[in-house]
Amino acid sequence: MDKYPFLREAGSSFKDRDVTKMSDLISKWDGQSIKGPALIGVPLSKSSISHSGASFAPGTIRQALKHSSAYSAELEGHVVSDFLYDLGDIDIHVTDIVKSHQQIFHTMHALLSDHPDWVPLILGGDNSISYSTIKAIAQTKGTAAVIQFDAHHDVRNTEDGGPTNGTPFRRLLDEEIIEGQHLIQLGIREFSNSQAYEAYAKKHNVNIHTMGMIREKGLVPTIKEILPAIQTRTDSIFISVDMDVLDQSHAPGCPAIGPGGLYTDELLEAVKYIAQQPNVAGIEIVEVDPTLDFRDMTSRAAAHVLLHALKGMKHSPFK
Repeated sequence: MDKYPFLREAGSSFKDRDVTKMSDLISKWDGQSIKGPALIGVPLSKSSISHSGASFAPGTIRQALKHSSAYSAELEGHVVSDFLYDLGDIDIHVTDIVKSHQQIFHTMHALLSDHPDWVPLILGGDNSISYSTIKAIAQTKGTAAVIQFDAHHDVRNTEDGGPTNGTPFRRLLDEEIIEGQHLIQLGIREFSNSQAYEAYAKKHNVNIHTMGMIREKGLVPTIKEILPAIQTRTDSIFISVDMDVLDQSHAPGCPAIGPGGLYTDELLEAVKYIAQQPNVAGIEIVEVDPTLDFRDMTSRAAAHVLLHALKGMKHSPFK
């Protein structure tokens, strides 16, 4: 092709030789042993109780990563040392939600069993996937603590609609997969929940932190206060990020947007801090709906959540 020096591959963009994009460091998994963080997609949205195109989110978040530089000024280096595996997407059944949840659990459980040093970076999907992902974590990583960034408790009853994106933490608690005292809910928002579901969470000793409490104390100070006790009682920490924890001005591409939520920089700093802990077992990002988004704002925010998690893992003083 030297004869046509200005002809390039369709869809390719300007390339700066001095910039390393995250896409330059992401590699398709070759089946070899996985150590440390690696991506996996879970494109399920049929279980959402409202309109949701969250099944498209793994693709748009990956695309947002392509636009991001791998360089962290704070680290003075790239957020990954060599490359980041992408395991692909878990197959989702076309019509059967329960079967989809089973496939997610079995795939995650098998991968975590075969690759105990893997730290999954999970691209959802709606919040219903949390039942399967956390169940797999709990069965392979020991007693699990879950730090849930969310505007909602997600403890709806299953009688009124089955296993939806509003029920994962009720199912986890009812089946005693996790203990209520090991579930930390951060960002619970006003006028977004019910008295009955708050009562259910409190009955199970869930550690609830509303937006009002966070505004009074600060998000990272709140996390610093609760982590020591959690770490003494559990073997692993799993981070679950429902992007609707962000204020609607920061994350317009969520099915359940609302005012009064977290700011993006608060969430990024909190995720980075938690990811520095030595027993972090993974992170999931859920409830991004690209069909509702504006200029991919929410997908880009989700990509930065992952980048800050990677930054925390690499910068950990314990590793």
